[in-house]
Amino acid sequence: MLYATPKTEKNGWDFFNIMDIFLPFLFLFIGLVILIVGGEFLVRGSSSLARVFGISPFVVGLTVVAFGTSAPELIVNIFAAVKGNTDIAIGNILGSNIANILLILGCAGLVYPLAVKSNTVWKEIPFAFLGVALIFLFGNDTLLEGRGFNEISRSDGIALLSLFLLFMYYVWGLQNNSTAEEGEEEIQMYSASVSIGFVLAGLFGLFVGGQLFVSQSITIAKLFGLSEALIGLTIVAIGTSLPELVTSIIAALRKESDIAVGNVVGSNIFNIFWILGISSIIRPLPLNPHLNIDIGMTGLATIFLFAIFFIGKKHLLERWQAGIFIGIYVVYMIFLVYRG
Repeated sequence: MLYATPKTEKNGWDFFNIMDIFLPFLFLFIGLVILIVGGEFLVRGSSSLARVFGISPFVVGLTVVAFGTSAPELIVNIFAAVKGNTDIAIGNILGSNIANILLILGCAGLVYPLAVKSNTVWKEIPFAFLGVALIFLFGNDTLLEGRGFNEISRSDGIALLSLFLLFMYYVWGLQNNSTAEEGEEEIQMYSASVSIGFVLAGLFGLFVGGQLFVSQSITIAKLFGLSEALIGLTIVAIGTSLPELVTSIIAALRKESDIAVGNVVGSNIFNIFWILGISSIIRPLPLNPHLNIDIGMTGLATIFLFAIFFIGKKHLLERWQAGIFIGIYVVYMIFLVYRG
């Protein structure tokens, strides 16, 4: 009898320890399912809206889809900025943009070769690179000027948001000046109200699923003692990029390259100019010098994306090129884990 109570307590603690590990993985899986369903709804609704209102699917990908799939990054960064977790806030954006190009376009390109418009190659991708360059310039006052404090300040955030408004004006001009023939793609049509309902349901699913996935990812990461910077660049970045991954793969399966590519490029632009702009206005974001390596990786991935459309078939991301993207991303992940 003397040993009965300790044995029961031990068994009880073992049970709760197992549940502490099992439940985060369970909710992680539930979040992923919600993300997949939300991505399907968003692609269906946005594709149909493109036909109902005569809007280019590419423009929809650069705006509605990109904004919706960037919602998890926005929420995570707002909370991170408010709480002062600047490594997570900046690392999330850099890691997400790297994952968007190398992992997401890589996976989508393996599913179906992705053709892109010349506007994407010559305008949207360079604009995304401009955002990367501005992060480096804004966040390295000490390195570049020999004085000051390395941070993305509120004034920097205002500048980023101003450039974002210019980008939105440019996107609207794309729609008004669009002369491309797009009738060759078969997209299932719904009424305007049903299409909007699909979009709203998809955005809600992406938001809820993304939040659930990210929160449980962070819980799991902390159980294994990972650093804040590593969490931001890997688990949080990949988790918040899952909406883009799901949406782009579904779009690739439907052979809707405009939405697949526009979603990724648009999300990268949104992440820097919109989300990082808002985050730095809420609280100036000190830049850890070691993140310059990741800024450089983001820039290299963007340059690589620009260059790849001139290797092989012009303006086409082929499967072998997509495989290279994924290989580079795996090597980068190994480097991050090694760096710690």
